[in-house]
Amino acid sequence: MTIPAGLRRTVLRARRDTGFLAAGVLPHLALVPVWAWAVATTARTGNWLLAVSMSAALVMLGTPVLTAVQRARYRVLIGVDVPRLTPTAPEQWTWASTARWLAAKRPWRKIGYHLLLGPLLAQLELLVLAVAAAGLAGVIAYAWSWALPTGIRQDWFGYLTQLPAYTAAGVLLLCALPWTARAIARAEARLALGLLGPSRAQRLQERVDQLAVSRTDLIEAVDAERRRIERDLHDGTQQRLVSLAVNLGLAIATRPDLPSDAREVIARAHLEAKEAIAELNDLVRGLHPAVLEDRGLDAALSGLAARTPLPVRLRVDLEERVAPNVESVAYFVISEALTNATKHANAMRAEVIVRQVGEVLRMRVTDDGLGGADAAAGTGLTGLAKRVGSLDGAFHVSSPVGGPTTITAELPCAR
Repeated sequence: MTIPAGLRRTVLRARRDTGFLAAGVLPHLALVPVWAWAVATTARTGNWLLAVSMSAALVMLGTPVLTAVQRARYRVLIGVDVPRLTPTAPEQWTWASTARWLAAKRPWRKIGYHLLLGPLLAQLELLVLAVAAAGLAGVIAYAWSWALPTGIRQDWFGYLTQLPAYTAAGVLLLCALPWTARAIARAEARLALGLLGPSRAQRLQERVDQLAVSRTDLIEAVDAERRRIERDLHDGTQQRLVSLAVNLGLAIATRPDLPSDAREVIARAHLEAKEAIAELNDLVRGLHPAVLEDRGLDAALSGLAARTPLPVRLRVDLEERVAPNVESVAYFVISEALTNATKHANAMRAEVIVRQVGEVLRMRVTDDGLGGADAAAGTGLTGLAKRVGSLDGAFHVSSPVGGPTTITAELPCAR
């Protein structure tokens, strides 16, 4: 005989949930003797202070053990993982820091769960077990009634009249058992997640911290990949182009007998090779200049200011080198701001100020151009704002029509 798949799943789920509830009776009743002893001691001796202090100490010692037992019960029997709440320990243990640490651990919720809510949940669990036992007894009433003496069987069950009713009641109880056990198990799981695990605000804060760490890792990976591309272009493609330009130049210089058409073609190829080298140099510097990695932001900005075709007044005040991803974003913002001032604003001069104030790197780029730049217009300034925002920085543009244009950015630079 083949058992239907739906019935088999229902039976297995009922067995799992009933076993889960049965395993919770003793842990939920573990603290009952403690407060029962406290009540009995207070009533007998009248010394409530001693009873309360000793019971409180026992409760505080037993709560972590019972919490670990309950976490294991939920995880092993029904697959619900109750997260641990592990607040960061303070660097210096003072009364205030200890109070904050205890408040973050929320011990009163665990104590309330084990001391007050546990006995109520144990009563529900015992009720489910009683329903299961009564249902089984009713279903097999015909079998176990034959073990009784004939007189007792006829007096208690009426043999043919009451046994069918017991059997029907047992079947009904067993049919209701899966849904009853499932509902109580789900209710216990929600209570445990709310009282034994972190709160919703703490879970959101942990998720935000995880996302911040993953975003930082992603930014660092992208920056490392950018540096790798820069090294490959500088050490590979650029050197091959330089070699090509040198060979073409040598061909022009050492072969005066070349036809004029061939000399013209070689000269044009030589010129294009040098232009390609210049463009590749600009591309490499735009990706990640080598001097930025070797000597830091100050040296890289000095080279950038020297290459800019307009006078740039540069002032850099750094206490120490900041993180590589911060240096990369700062260099990119200043480079793009100077490029915009040169190409689009028709500026005659520019000023760049970079200062490190505490754990914040502040940048300001000012030019005397035409103004009218709008970061909300979908221009390149939007890309700068996104780059700064990727590090939780602040970006602001002040560019009235007629100038001047001032771009300010702040980046957190704590290592």
